[in-house]
Amino acid sequence: MTQNSLGESAVQKAVQSQQVNNGVLASATQTQPLWLLAEITYRCPLHCAFCYNPTDYDKHTQNELSTEQWIQTLRDARRLGAIQLGISGGEPLLRDDIEDIVIEAKKLGYYSNLITSGVGLTEKRIQAFKEGGLDHIQLSMHDITEEINNFITNTKTFELKKKVAAMIKNHGYPMVLNVVIHRYNIGHMKEILEMAEALGADYIELANTQYYGWSLVNRSQLMPTKEQVEEAERIANAHRANTNSKMKIFFVVPDYFAERPKKCMNGWGEVFMIVTANGDVLPCHSARVLPNMKFPNVKDSDLGWTWKDSPAFNQYRGDAWMKEPCRSCSEKANDLGGCRCQSFLLTGDAEAADPVCTKSPHRHLIDQAIEDAKNPQLQAQPIVFRNDKNSKKIIEGEFQERLTEFHALP
Repeated sequence: MTQNSLGESAVQKAVQSQQVNNGVLASATQTQPLWLLAEITYRCPLHCAFCYNPTDYDKHTQNELSTEQWIQTLRDARRLGAIQLGISGGEPLLRDDIEDIVIEAKKLGYYSNLITSGVGLTEKRIQAFKEGGLDHIQLSMHDITEEINNFITNTKTFELKKKVAAMIKNHGYPMVLNVVIHRYNIGHMKEILEMAEALGADYIELANTQYYGWSLVNRSQLMPTKEQVEEAERIANAHRANTNSKMKIFFVVPDYFAERPKKCMNGWGEVFMIVTANGDVLPCHSARVLPNMKFPNVKDSDLGWTWKDSPAFNQYRGDAWMKEPCRSCSEKANDLGGCRCQSFLLTGDAEAADPVCTKSPHRHLIDQAIEDAKNPQLQAQPIVFRNDKNSKKIIEGEFQERLTEFHALP
């Protein structure tokens, strides 16, 4: 699953029993960080073309939080009411202190989820996670073919991922697979679902690519057609309707092919808090792209003040900031105007209606992107893979032909 869907399911189960114990303040309200996503490192052995990490991540890889700082962050977030912990990256297994973080999370009463590519997971480590109280492991898979898996990640990890899936199952964890869907694998939907069944998956999230970070740079290379998305959803629904299958299937519709935007992160500063590798605290993964905003850092700002009182976390709470057509829209409570980052990246105005919305005066930008993705010349452009070399190039101003249409580094 995605962080969002996992967060909602666990929050709904846990909020009834854990809201006022295990160190949670009795004064915690519904506007509290129920989900804490700890992006503990941006280092990663994979080079996925669709990674949501910032393209300039190389400048955020210095001064990663220490083990002690992460543990203090977990304690502070727990006091605010957080009940679900996602341990992510990059590849979190590149740090050797995950076991310590897992043990502390268990003591504090979190429901903890390791979000991983599987690279670096060994029998010794998974046993330590089990003993330490890790609740959940979400494994990314990329295709049913070795060719596409290795191409889109720019690595040779196909066989490894199958071994890791078996390891997770053997240790009694629920088998949760996440498959990012894009032009290169969307035609394999039936086979991907059959692979998941064969691996014993309990849950599979078919996460159609959302265009942020590296996937926005590679948008024209990754975006399928609307017809392909509709056929993929049809296949997923048919498999879901098969009464012989106990596997739960989550099909995440891509923004660009919708008529209304998503309620991004369930609302800015409402239930999600992200702490990045160097300690910056964000209300969503891409918030750093927004102009004239300073996000607090756990090294020098109290987490309670950050969540409740900081200008950054209050900037887009509620609807007072909205412009037309959102301000008078009858659906604003359903979507809160959509995604602020997507609005800024595509229109240059963070307060504009999300251009995904057909009521937005900027919808033509989405329609043009869909048309561009059909352009053979644009499709043929080389993919810019997520790696340190390319991140440095982007920071230094290269790839401008891919970035000039956006209003910040995606």
